[in-house]
Amino acid sequence: MCILSYLVNMFLLLFQIIPPFKRLSFIQRASRRFVLFIIGNCELLCSCHGYWLTVLSWCRYFWNIQKRNMCEDGKANTRVLFCGPHFPASHNYTKEYLHNYPLIQVDDLPFDSIPDLIGNYDICVVKSMRLSSDLIARATRMKLIMQYGVGLEGVDITAATNHGIKVARIPSKVTGNAASCAEMAIYIMLGLLRKQNEMQCSVRLKKLGDPVGDTLFGKTVFILGYGNIGIELAKRLRPFGVKILATKRNWASNDPKATLENGTQEDSVDEKGSHEDIYEFAKKSDIVVCCLTMNSQTVGTVNENFISSMRKGGLLVNIARGGLLDYKAVYEGLESGHLGGVGMDVAWTEPFDPNDPILKFPNVLLTPHVAGVTESSYRSMAKVVGDVALQLHSGKPLTGIEYAN
Repeated sequence: MCILSYLVNMFLLLFQIIPPFKRLSFIQRASRRFVLFIIGNCELLCSCHGYWLTVLSWCRYFWNIQKRNMCEDGKANTRVLFCGPHFPASHNYTKEYLHNYPLIQVDDLPFDSIPDLIGNYDICVVKSMRLSSDLIARATRMKLIMQYGVGLEGVDITAATNHGIKVARIPSKVTGNAASCAEMAIYIMLGLLRKQNEMQCSVRLKKLGDPVGDTLFGKTVFILGYGNIGIELAKRLRPFGVKILATKRNWASNDPKATLENGTQEDSVDEKGSHEDIYEFAKKSDIVVCCLTMNSQTVGTVNENFISSMRKGGLLVNIARGGLLDYKAVYEGLESGHLGGVGMDVAWTEPFDPNDPILKFPNVLLTPHVAGVTESSYRSMAKVVGDVALQLHSGKPLTGIEYAN
């Protein structure tokens, strides 16, 4: 009885002193040895009535953990972690897609529990969480870090590479995410032009025929960052009768025509430029739409110099990342009246403070980072995540994603 008491207490002591994120693997290794000990010492245990109940409960605990982490064929489950509560449709749709595959476990965990539990997962879908080098070091089982979309600015890719973990995004063109974002940009443009906030005030005050809005027709729109979203936006803007300017660091060709999906040719952009042309293009435009990828080179691109180069009364739309805009410059542009309006689907910090001073301006529209959150795009991305999990589990090459390292 003394020996058994010693063993149980020693196990409990070890369980407390090891790091929390390593406890599950410790339990899995210890469980087999513990069960073998019980089988080999049945006679001793049967004479220890008080300890028998304790041992029995521990055996049941070990067995349940093993069962949760093992498939019917004896292979370990492939576990997918979704970080945090935001963008709930991402993990809900992925769970639905994998409903008939019990070998794949999909969990969504609150931010504060992730450091302790990230070591138990094979795939991490970061969403809005920042994965630092310290956090990545805890991901001892991780094979892949990916985004439910394209933005990877919150992931320390160098640290992931050093730990042998691949980092990937889901290309926006194939999932419909780019098209969804392009439509949202047009929605925000129209909301600013037609003075959406003021219209709501008129409804509450029972006023008719006020405010006086403006049309998109005849405007010059500058697409700052002509990637997948920019391409989809240009195609959708053309029927509105606008002039389209666009800048991109590297154009694939000098051909001013773009091939559409049906194989025909159409002028998608009226004037192309490089990043060095952004101030010149801002001077010519009624509306600037920021579609840039955020990185060390692009952060703060829309600063005081950029905004001062825009036409007085020009509109600024951001559907990319909040950090591309300099907060102080945007605020001062609104306060001075130089900016005619600002529409954002993304903000400098998220979730954004609803009491932030910038929201006091009637010509500011803010939506809760939903440009890419549509039934079509989210179902498509859930399929990509689900297929990647199934491929990883079966040892097949991963498809449908774009690696960043």
